[in-house]
Amino acid sequence: MKAEARAPVARSRHVLVSALGITQILAWGSSYYLPAVLAAPIAAETGWSLASVVAGLSCGLLLAGLASPIIGRLIQRHGGRPVLAASSVLLAAAHLLLAAATVYPLYLLAWLFMGLGMSSGLYDAGFATLGRLYGQGARGAITNLTLFGGFASTVCWPLSAFLVAHEGWRVTCLSYAAIHLLICLPLHLWVIPPPPPVSTPAPATAERKQASTTGRASTRFILLASIQTVSALIASMLSVHLLTLLQLRGVSLAVAVGLGALVGPSQVGARVAEMLIGRNRHHPIWTMLASVSLLAAGVWLLLASRTLIALALILYGAGNGIHTIARGALPLVLFDPRQYAALMGKLATPSLIVQAAAPSIGALLLGTGGGDLVLMTLALAATVNLALCARLVAVVRR
Repeated sequence: MKAEARAPVARSRHVLVSALGITQILAWGSSYYLPAVLAAPIAAETGWSLASVVAGLSCGLLLAGLASPIIGRLIQRHGGRPVLAASSVLLAAAHLLLAAATVYPLYLLAWLFMGLGMSSGLYDAGFATLGRLYGQGARGAITNLTLFGGFASTVCWPLSAFLVAHEGWRVTCLSYAAIHLLICLPLHLWVIPPPPPVSTPAPATAERKQASTTGRASTRFILLASIQTVSALIASMLSVHLLTLLQLRGVSLAVAVGLGALVGPSQVGARVAEMLIGRNRHHPIWTMLASVSLLAAGVWLLLASRTLIALALILYGAGNGIHTIARGALPLVLFDPRQYAALMGKLATPSLIVQAAAPSIGALLLGTGGGDLVLMTLALAATVNLALCARLVAVVRR
């Protein structure tokens, strides 16, 4: 019976993860990381303020958060292939609308399409697809997928900058639309296999199990969702305001850019370390604890020291890197893996909404109390997150 259930996913994991990795790089680089390169040229040509241009990403993330539970249920029911294929079409449509946007409402509409594409095509959808295919055995595939995603800005920022410099931002958007239709869509349709059938326990067994575990599952869900949300707040605020915060601490722009570049390699390096030493040898709760500990250490060191900024950013990058693995792997062992895809959609909602709001919150804090207030807020948030994770460890060990 088990052999029959796994027959539809006999395709090589290496092929599947490599294909999904390519589409993750292109999806992240052409959506979440897009304003880093295109915001200034768009503002310069259209006359819209830079804040208004960046607000498009916030609108997209907000809609992505609201749509995530629906996306999770769709992957749970139909598998990842139709949902990820739809994400390629949605992202292509978003870029076509961006390229044609001459009025601000059309620009915002493009980002709403982008938000739907992000909710159905970024990590949470990719993790849900792998979890739906491989169940509790998906941890290694999830880890490998994050290695690809870590290169999204490395690949797409130079590509975007080259296209903008030579053809302008509108042609850049048209190019990404073509990439999604000609590369990502075929990969999603041809490489992702149909999911195995979901086995269901006998009704009496299911009722007894549900009665005994509902309370614990609810506590675990609340704690895990809270940890992911606070981590998203920290990462989103720092990703937008890091260069400004470093300059307020007396670092020149050139040095700030160089220091900021340490975060990406630290993320990938930590993920490689987790891949080599983690696998299935330890419970992913320890990966989550390590991630929030490193995040807290990095943020507190960034607040406390002006001479150890590089070390602070390396610690922060490492924590942020393995946090991505933990949030994909931990739900597989904390909850029923048969409901993994739907659960991932629910878990993503609060963190995506916070990601949408975090840049504006950071800007407000900067205007009110400067960089120290922002860093103190993030340090306190990281400490609360560490306490939440310690509580989750205690619950899991019981």
